[in-house]
Amino acid sequence: MRLPNLDNQHRLRARAFFAATGGDAPDIVRTLLYRPGFFSRPLLAITVPAMRGASYWTAAEREYIAMRTAQLHQCPFCATSHTELVRIAAHGEITPDDPQSARPELRSVRAFLDSTQTTTPTAPPGDVPDSAIQEALRVDLVWNVVNRLANAFGFVLRDGQLESGTRSLHKFGYRFPGFLLAGGDRTDHGDPVANLRHAVFEAPATTEPALRQAAATDTGLAEPMQAYTNLVRVASYRITDTTIADLKKAGHSDEEIYELTVAAAVGAALHTYDTAQQALTNKSA
Repeated sequence: MRLPNLDNQHRLRARAFFAATGGDAPDIVRTLLYRPGFFSRPLLAITVPAMRGASYWTAAEREYIAMRTAQLHQCPFCATSHTELVRIAAHGEITPDDPQSARPELRSVRAFLDSTQTTTPTAPPGDVPDSAIQEALRVDLVWNVVNRLANAFGFVLRDGQLESGTRSLHKFGYRFPGFLLAGGDRTDHGDPVANLRHAVFEAPATTEPALRQAAATDTGLAEPMQAYTNLVRVASYRITDTTIADLKKAGHSDEEIYELTVAAAVGAALHTYDTAQQALTNKSA
């Protein structure tokens, strides 16, 4: 990965977990278990029920939504992983390479999700219950964050990880042992999305809340960080090793880059989520 702290500066409990599970943990796992109180614990509190909880959508259909989100962000790590997860989770109801194999309701909600990335989203589909649209929005929210991070931090799939990693995710339903996620801020706003907002933009961290909020909204950061966080939000697939190296040359630490990358990714994903929520509200008015 492009930030050494995400590779080798984990807590002892995480390092012990990596050693016990073969040592070569996938990049996504290393990122989620690095300072989990900062953002990954509240993100996983959304992810687990969204991907494997009770739902209008099958597990394979939710993986299909995630796969299409990854394709939209041009994220090869996530697109490849979720394509495999569709195959693992499917029981004949959908084929990842054939959009026409999806039931009409899934195609409708996917088109709506795509439109929320624009300034003029379409109306929410009328053939899908609002509760099912809400479930799809939670799936989309999670991967709108993770895709950007995967691109920015340079996630790669090493030999054997596609098969072993995807099967582990499916088997354990995106759950991690609780002791690996312990520590950090525990403020509870009664809603997992609100908890994510608080953790990333308000809770104590290395950077000041104002900087993280600026990274999320494309305002008030000095260059080259301003240009970088804009890339995270709108074109994370264009980030390269040189992009990160230039930030370090400008005096930004690994921790600052990590936190502001997360803030930009979460801010962009929440903007899309909020846009969709407003469309749902307008539909019901």
